[in-house]
Amino acid sequence: MDSTGTESSTGTGAEKDEAAAGLTKAAPAPTLSLTTAKASDIQSHDTFVIKKKLSLTAGEYVVSVARPDGSEGEPVAYAREKRLSLRGQVTVYTDASRKSVLAAFKGRDHEVGYMYDVRDASGQSFGSFYEDAGASFLRRTWQVRQPGTMKLTGRERSRVVAFVRFVWEFVPYLEYVPFIWPYRFKYTESGKPLMTVTKKLGLHTRYVLEILAPDIDRRLAIAHTLALDALEVD
Repeated sequence: MDSTGTESSTGTGAEKDEAAAGLTKAAPAPTLSLTTAKASDIQSHDTFVIKKKLSLTAGEYVVSVARPDGSEGEPVAYAREKRLSLRGQVTVYTDASRKSVLAAFKGRDHEVGYMYDVRDASGQSFGSFYEDAGASFLRRTWQVRQPGTMKLTGRERSRVVAFVRFVWEFVPYLEYVPFIWPYRFKYTESGKPLMTVTKKLGLHTRYVLEILAPDIDRRLAIAHTLALDALEVD
């Protein structure tokens, strides 16, 4: 109380400290980063549509959640492959601004040929994939690894399409042109189907990724599907 008999609005030093502590306790908890939130949201979906747009210098991919009728729904990821850069290096972003990384993969020399490590925004690896050269002689075969969870073997389903692709790669100049015929890969573990990737026939390059196991990291599945296209003429 001051000399006039009224209470002071400033309060004592102890009262100030107590009020500040109360404000500190009331402060809201930090929110998840955009990348973490987006990864969590993607994990709740099972079917995606990946569409590619071509330009002279890059291939741009838009990944959308598939609607029940198979059409493209909400976009959840974007990727851009520079044609003049090192092949086998693709970054997947959370949106078209390309400011937040969802995942990225890059090839490295390995005893199996090229191994592609898939990493998150912090650079932490959470999966990998490579083409099984021996098994791919007649039908393209990929091995997809998710540490501590599963090992998937993805194989081209149609022997006829696989044979046409094999011949295509030996025709002069055509080996530098992406294989335009639709195809389907089936991914299994111990014979159990867990994932499929289907390339659709149309004016635009379009893939449908269907995931049948809840434990498969959607970021890894999306990155591998992009690789099927981006590495097609490598």
